[in-house]
Amino acid sequence: MTKHLNPEEFIGLIDKGTDIIIPLSNGEPHGLLDLLEANYEKLENVKVHQMLALRERDYINGKMKGHLSHISYFLSGATRKAYWEGHVELIPNVFQEMFRLLQKTTKKPMVMAVASPMDEHGYFSLGTNADYAADFIGDVPFVLEVNKHMPRTFGANQIHISQIAGFIENDLPLTEEVSPVITEKDQKIAEYITEDIQDGDTLQIGIGAIPNAVMKMLKDRRHLGIHTEMLTDGIVDLVEAGAVDGMKKSSRKGKIIATFAFGSQRLYDFLNNNPSVEFLPVSVVNDAYEIAKEDHMVSINATTEVDLYGQCASETVAGRYYSSSGGQADFARGVRLSKYGKGYVCMHSTAKNDTISRIKLQLAPGSVVTTSKNYVDNIVTEYGIARLHGKSLSERAEALIAIAHPNFREELMQEAREFGLIE
Repeated sequence: MTKHLNPEEFIGLIDKGTDIIIPLSNGEPHGLLDLLEANYEKLENVKVHQMLALRERDYINGKMKGHLSHISYFLSGATRKAYWEGHVELIPNVFQEMFRLLQKTTKKPMVMAVASPMDEHGYFSLGTNADYAADFIGDVPFVLEVNKHMPRTFGANQIHISQIAGFIENDLPLTEEVSPVITEKDQKIAEYITEDIQDGDTLQIGIGAIPNAVMKMLKDRRHLGIHTEMLTDGIVDLVEAGAVDGMKKSSRKGKIIATFAFGSQRLYDFLNNNPSVEFLPVSVVNDAYEIAKEDHMVSINATTEVDLYGQCASETVAGRYYSSSGGQADFARGVRLSKYGKGYVCMHSTAKNDTISRIKLQLAPGSVVTTSKNYVDNIVTEYGIARLHGKSLSERAEALIAIAHPNFREELMQEAREFGLIE
């Protein structure tokens, strides 16, 4: 059989009970998934395992049960409603442990991923991704969807033609992220954070308006390094401004380190054949001890609500599951181990037009803790920074009340007193 697969050959590779592992984001092979859905009646008890699916599909919505189903590790717009309706299973995890979790729980694993065209040495690149898929290279069957739009990148995301079961070709433009609008509150939060960031710091920056606002304010810094889960357009801006060169990093000096990228075509063009960027498996990038190799590590992430102990609920909204843990806890632990590490968890102080405080005595019923009180460092709202590390419970409560919206401070203080948190 040739490595170039026709639809029949592709479906013939999939046994009863196969566990198909799909990378997140633009690693999702739309053509291969189209073929699976078109031939679903030939499949038996096949499961698709994936974080952050891009496209809503019939099998995600429970229309192919017994044949093809979806198991999620991080909800997205494509899976959230299906999960709420009971068609999708959601498995708790932290991003760094995804490879080991899949190793443990899948019985017949097969990876399907998008790749750049093969080079003259017989290697494909997983392009915008390494994530949990790259750790499987050489150990399980791979089927690739070769796409000329996927940038060729470097790192531990290279796979040789001898290591794959086969490939199809499908030249689709990559999905681009729509950058959120930066509000006045986002701008203020970003100002507080950037005051703490020094030349030579190494950054992990999450997704969203606040991280984007932070990056816009760092163009005057020098010798910044990048060690992050996700690369975005803002990092391209910092490189072009001369702010990022990675020369003060302790590990992989001069290299931008990430496990996946998601942004605009401008970002994908920046990545193509760029040796300054290395994509490594998330088992490495998000490992706390790898993160801690950087003495001046700075982590910036977001949450939806915080209680007066400092516990962050970052994956539920009003007690309802919205996403999952991702790597927030990985980096919270990593910056704690870093010699001069600093972690920031950000949020607007209120929701629903200032009618609900996001800082609460206790988290909303049904909310789950993503970053524990033991690893949280700094909480930031538009009213300032609550520096929690090393503080007592009463000191934490007072610091958090001080950055709550003024309309809720008196109420929070009274609740804290009644609860015995403060005198």
